Amino acid sequence: MESLQESKAAKKKFELKSVLRQTLIVAGALLLGYQLNYSSIELTPLVPDANANVVTIQAFPAIEPVATDTEAVQPVGAEASEPEIDELSDEPSLEVPLEVAPLIEQETVAVPSPAAVPLSELIPEQDLDGFSTDQVEAPELEYVAALSPGGAALPEGLETVESGTLSRLTWHAGESLYGSSVPTPVLVAQGKEEGPTLCLTAAVHGDEINGIETVRRMMYSINPDKLKGRVIGVPIVNIQAFERHSRYLPDRRDLNRFFPGNASGSSASRIAQSLFDQVIRHCNALVDLHTGSFHRTNLPQLRANLDVPEVVELTQGFGSTVILHSQGGDGTLRAAATRAGIPAVTLEAGEPLRIDDRAVKHSEKALFTLMNTMGMYKRPSLWGNPEPTYYSSLWIRANKGGMLIADAKLGRRVREGDVLGIVVDPITNDKQKLLAPASGRVIGMALDQFVMPGYAAFHLGIEAPSLDELENQPGEADFDHSVAQLQHEDERDDSE
Repeated sequence: MESLQESKAAKKKFELKSVLRQTLIVAGALLLGYQLNYSSIELTPLVPDANANVVTIQAFPAIEPVATDTEAVQPVGAEASEPEIDELSDEPSLEVPLEVAPLIEQETVAVPSPAAVPLSELIPEQDLDGFSTDQVEAPELEYVAALSPGGAALPEGLETVESGTLSRLTWHAGESLYGSSVPTPVLVAQGKEEGPTLCLTAAVHGDEINGIETVRRMMYSINPDKLKGRVIGVPIVNIQAFERHSRYLPDRRDLNRFFPGNASGSSASRIAQSLFDQVIRHCNALVDLHTGSFHRTNLPQLRANLDVPEVVELTQGFGSTVILHSQGGDGTLRAAATRAGIPAVTLEAGEPLRIDDRAVKHSEKALFTLMNTMGMYKRPSLWGNPEPTYYSSLWIRANKGGMLIADAKLGRRVREGDVLGIVVDPITNDKQKLLAPASGRVIGMALDQFVMPGYAAFHLGIEAPSLDELENQPGEADFDHSVAQLQHEDERDDSE
């Protein structure tokens, strides 16, 4: 007898759990907008959708719904049947009424298409926090120049450029190893009014790619209809080195040591002569774009020969940009152009083999400020406090090999004796401190890396009131302190 009662209790408990489980499923389906098919717990969207799929859940075996006193709950679409009576007891089963989602024919359900709502209905004309809708103006879109078809060769092609256009010309930079010509794109923005010619050159060293992006942004942001004069941009001067992700030409020569070039000289000298004669001699001012070299980065800065009045005047147009006095080494494009009577500066910014957006934006802003100052293009810019002019600079070198870990940040002002960084021996853990030999500012520095003894790690700009107060030759202490002044440094320590 007790066994029979335990069996009945267990059965009722099982039925109760089953009913509760079904109730939860039905309630969830109704909330999600599905109709229920008890045989396989099939969920079908109530609102027709061509992309909707029937979802079948096989979570547990199908269970017959429990009958009520008045009406048995049947699966949707099934015929009604008599309620089943518990064979083990005369007592009726537990009564739990369930509500079943009604069957909706999908053909009769219409989903309205969203109607277009006028903007005036979305944005009332009344004031919103003090601003009425008629005061809201769409922002002016950035101008993007359209490139005119071209391809004429320099220098004759300059005479064919129509006013008010941006055109592409071709400069042939010598020949490749297999004897074919090396065409190099040149972009020319020709204004509708007469004015000076500003030249922008980049990637004289093939791994210095910030300048390429700067020239691209400049040339395609200039509206030729508003331009006075002409802007010539050579995005990739050293295309053979650029294709190899290298600073140097295939013969390992540095192109920026061979200007103005020689038509009968080495390959580098011939390329330099071709660029100088076909492009540079047509310029009234030149900005040569560079970055740091060999895993070094530079604070945006101008390298300029401040002994030349025309160059000094040119440097005044770049806004708040650091200026470093440097006559320029023999063979550099800047020095050759200046000697040819063309005011020229080098604009250094960022590191090689990487686009530094902040450096590019500074360069672009500085160049538009220059064009505004020269009266070529009206686009004034707001700058902060003016940057100083440095008439001398020092390189701090590592005396030992090891891992360079910088402490100073680019642009930081330091005092004599400050720790700029350390060089750590990875085997012995010995550390060499790199100290600032004088007060100045970090205008260039090496990225953290392994270095050889003598590697130029930090470049300090030294302020001085005027050129007259500088010593003609470095003092003995400068050489004792593992520091080389800019004019005595190895040519590969500096990008230019």
